[in-house]
Amino acid sequence: MDNLFCSDNSRKVREDMIGSASNHQIYILVECPPPWASDAFNSRWVPNSLSLLVEELKRLKLPIKFLLIANNYSHKIDHTTLLIYQKKEGLSNGYSKQEFRLANIEQVAPTVRKWLLYRHSSCEIDTAATRDILVCTHGSHDQCCARYGNPFYYHASETISDFKKQQNVRIWKSSHFGGHRFAPTIVDLPEGRYYGGVDQESFQSILTRTGDIEFLNQVYRGWGIIPTSIQVLERELILRHGWDWFNYKVAGEIIQESLDKNIIQAELTVEKPHDSLCTYQATLVKDESKSLEIKPSCNAKEKSKFVKYTVANFWLSAKKLLTYSA
Repeated sequence: MDNLFCSDNSRKVREDMIGSASNHQIYILVECPPPWASDAFNSRWVPNSLSLLVEELKRLKLPIKFLLIANNYSHKIDHTTLLIYQKKEGLSNGYSKQEFRLANIEQVAPTVRKWLLYRHSSCEIDTAATRDILVCTHGSHDQCCARYGNPFYYHASETISDFKKQQNVRIWKSSHFGGHRFAPTIVDLPEGRYYGGVDQESFQSILTRTGDIEFLNQVYRGWGIIPTSIQVLERELILRHGWDWFNYKVAGEIIQESLDKNIIQAELTVEKPHDSLCTYQATLVKDESKSLEIKPSCNAKEKSKFVKYTVANFWLSAKKLLTYSA
């Protein structure tokens, strides 16, 4: 019998969370104080113009993820922060950020429309690079995100405030971005890496990129710039390369897959510092022992099947040095 809370059940059956990081071309993050409705953009403080824009872009099936965000000061301040993260092209280490400080949330929809047309806006503010960590606390959407996300956010806020060398790190409460059964779950931007089941010890390691990297086997959901089915290959390479891997730029693609998708030929091209470029190819095989039927959320009526893969083998297929001329 399943536990009441989907995240408790996921832990009970020892679900491997790799391959659950969502692929989005663009994240649009809108500061809006909670409480949030189950459908976040129908919340009390969200203007109709913004709700209509979100629905319009959903119908167009654009690879854009809208999220509401808030911190401990969002209900007190006299402006609205709008963050737009766009996936970098080619070999990359994640997303590029544009940040806007708007007079109020009513200005979000026209600003986003203008940005979508021209990819820039006159109200963008010039800020230093930031690391924005989103914690799903969207309890009205799934109770696990309240039960586990809110306490994690509270303690993680203290962890960051005590972390003097990371003044460029911001932490936000966020509306639902998928994977509530892994609560507490976070997205680390601008990289776009997803984590689940995090506690303060693992969060400290994620912040500092220190410690025994094997813990990622338990908390790493995957890198959102890589197709979900081959995220397991990237985790394997992290475990082999260590924390240095987080300094590399990557592009991943599926080269070939069987009709039943039980076997996948995958490729990851990696650019290391000092212009070293190499390509890893691998065979990924469906892992029957890890592929589970489980309820994806607390409110789900039926179980869903989540297919997991094992890296059967991989090899370094090419290696060369890039040279640049002045």
